[in-house]
Amino acid sequence: MEDLKPARQTATRPGLRPDALTRAWIALVALSGASALVAALAGVQIDRRLAGAVVLALALVKSRLILSRYLGLWRAPSWRRGFNLTLTLFGLLLLALYLVPGVTS
Repeated sequence: MEDLKPARQTATRPGLRPDALTRAWIALVALSGASALVAALAGVQIDRRLAGAVVLALALVKSRLILSRYLGLWRAPSWRRGFNLTLTLFGLLLLALYLVPGVTS
């Protein structure tokens, strides 16, 4: 009789691979590093307005990643679309306010 070992069990949510959260975390760390690098170069090697727009875009990507992976909206596509639309519109409003002459120095 062959030796049967129990299958290795992991505490994961159904449908989400165990390494998906780790990859999301690594992506968030990388995006945060990119934001910090752009902010450090603002005014020195990159125009401040361009740097602000890039940092805002990176924040939008990070927020979508958090909502999708950590809060589980990847399982609810309609909710994810709603949040993505709302976040994108809010980000565009912030970008417009940021780029208005005289508001930022």
